[in-house]
Amino acid sequence: MNNNTQTHVTRRSFIRRTTATSLLAGLPASWSGGVFASDAPETADMKFGIIALTDCSSIVIAHEKGLFKKHGINSTVAKGASWAAIRDSLTNGDNQATHMLLGMPIASTLGLAGAPKKPMVVPWLMNRNGQAITLANKYKGKVAADPKALKPFVDEAKAAGTPLTFAMTFPPGTHAMWMRYYLAAGGIHPGDAMGGGADVSLITVPPPQMVANMKVGKMDGYCVGEPWNARAIADDIGYTSVSTQAIWKDHPEKVCAFTAEFADKNPKTVKAVLKALHEASVWLDKMENRPEQAKIVSAATYINCPEEIILGRLQGKYDMGDGRKFRDPNYMTFSDRNANYPQAKFCSWWLTQLRRWGFTEGAPEYAAVTKQVMRGDLYEEAMKELGVKGRAADSTPETFFDGVKFDPKADLEAFAKSFAINSIKG
Repeated sequence: MNNNTQTHVTRRSFIRRTTATSLLAGLPASWSGGVFASDAPETADMKFGIIALTDCSSIVIAHEKGLFKKHGINSTVAKGASWAAIRDSLTNGDNQATHMLLGMPIASTLGLAGAPKKPMVVPWLMNRNGQAITLANKYKGKVAADPKALKPFVDEAKAAGTPLTFAMTFPPGTHAMWMRYYLAAGGIHPGDAMGGGADVSLITVPPPQMVANMKVGKMDGYCVGEPWNARAIADDIGYTSVSTQAIWKDHPEKVCAFTAEFADKNPKTVKAVLKALHEASVWLDKMENRPEQAKIVSAATYINCPEEIILGRLQGKYDMGDGRKFRDPNYMTFSDRNANYPQAKFCSWWLTQLRRWGFTEGAPEYAAVTKQVMRGDLYEEAMKELGVKGRAADSTPETFFDGVKFDPKADLEAFAKSFAINSIKG
């Protein structure tokens, strides 16, 4: 090879290298060799399980308004027949994310209450408040918000060998814990996890079936989410004793849960879901949007209930059905007041109540389980990418309607054992 040829090759190589360097200089830092590190969800096709309750709204709105699509998720919403059914659909991978009672992923992670042991994570609280305890009309004018007024009726029925029957929607779920807390605050023992030592019969009924079961006289009361408390009043078969926000203001309620396995394998997918849910939740908490919300979620494919029955309590208009009427400032929220952060203290409280009612044999690993289930890190990452501020962890104490204060930084086992009515085991 002569000098001219060498010069030509050298000049050509230089031009190639210079051109490549110039092109690469304009690419994002995530470019690596010939592969671009995409921010797209690892799993684009997602099926979301829901139960027919008003608090499924953020999933429905994210789907209907194209917010999942905006963040790269091809969503399908599947209504389940019961909480156990959609838990199983999440466990077996038919659903990739699910509207769930807060206690369910905790119970599944621990393998409690008949749940197959399947670690689950909660990176998103869907809502606060908005549930209630309904009593049959025969107690109207005799029992209002104070469960102590119910005790004489419970004692009489128990003595006659025909205990009163109350329903909740899933044994370790939110409705079950509100019903148990309410009864125990009135001096009534709801029984242990298996029903032992009870003053009443506590049964499980799927949310949409509550009204029908009370209509045929099968139960004296129930705890469920809306609109099934308002529906009982509209159908003139029951009235609201107390809303759950009156028991515990701004209490956690439903969550969007994933299996731990799915979340570990699909972190970008989880963040995309959370971003869409955030936008849906902000939209939902604009009061002017609530009539449209009620109309959308009232469809047969979602709640299957007249929109006017759904709307009232979404607007904070509480007609309790026994003459009490008021505007409640603590109505169901989907975003406001830091509603979505998966606070560790909520899991801690749940574990104390699972312990209190004999769902666990001995003390659970409070700190380890809470860290495993409540994934504030995933929530924070998604919100940071959206530029959302003012959402933070909160460990301040919580106070209940009976005066009990829960301090998440105190001795959790001592708190679980502090209740006069309990079913502590081991």
